[in-house]
Amino acid sequence: MIELLASALVLASMYGLVAVGISLTWSSVGMLNLAQGFVFTAGGYVAFLFAQYMAKNFSIRDGVILSLGVVFLGMLGSAVAGLVVGGLAFLPLHDRINFPVRGLIATLAISIIGTQVFMLIFGPQSKPLPQIFGIKRLKIGEFSIAYGQIGTIVVATIVLLLVTLWMRNSRRGLQMRAMMMNPLGANMVGVSVRTTGMIALALSGALSGLASVLLGQIFFVSPTSGVQPLIVGLIISLAGGLGSMPGTVAAAVLLGLAEAVTARYTEQSFVPFVQFALVIAILTFRPRGLGGVLEDVRE
Repeated sequence: MIELLASALVLASMYGLVAVGISLTWSSVGMLNLAQGFVFTAGGYVAFLFAQYMAKNFSIRDGVILSLGVVFLGMLGSAVAGLVVGGLAFLPLHDRINFPVRGLIATLAISIIGTQVFMLIFGPQSKPLPQIFGIKRLKIGEFSIAYGQIGTIVVATIVLLLVTLWMRNSRRGLQMRAMMMNPLGANMVGVSVRTTGMIALALSGALSGLASVLLGQIFFVSPTSGVQPLIVGLIISLAGGLGSMPGTVAAAVLLGLAEAVTARYTEQSFVPFVQFALVIAILTFRPRGLGGVLEDVRE
């Protein structure tokens, strides 16, 4: 039971980071970022290149310095990729008619092109990331939990708490919340839509980069490694309520538990069916999602 719960929380941590980023982008700038998978993969490859560089030039293949560097550069790489997406899909289009549709198409194009670029540069083979939390296991009675699972849950929880505190207490965070509540009103009182939007995309990218590094501990990094997190992140953000961080986190826990239970007691191929059925059930009874904070002012 403990191992099952740990697996569910690990999945919820990784998918929740991506889903929160998607939700923040939509609620603050009104763009559903289908390039989030590309951003996710970019962070994984930056972390991989750093690990290879440290191993080749300094013979460092584990340790605190390597782990911190992998996490930091993975987040930084995805944050930069998020800014690239913003420069291509947000800044030129945000003041155009039908921006949500235009942005959707633009980010989808970036995702497709980015996947092909990664394929050309790195090839189709999966690339391993170092075990940043080690390979030991913590024994609890008859059960045991890997340090990697504990580290993933703790790091993701701390980062999400820090993001929440930043949004509640910092000036930029308050501006982003103002954009979520009333974009027109925020713009009228001097909040820059362009600056706030780019900050939201960079923050969203950094969260995806962290998720990429954490997920890379299990599934490695490949040109298409961002597809599954993107799909699951989208349905989690919808189930949680676009713009609601508590709702998104709650939905991530529910879907992570559903995936863990389904994979444990049935077959892995049944996981998508169970996840989509759960999301449909949530949206049937709560059309605004668990958080109930869909945007009301986007006219």
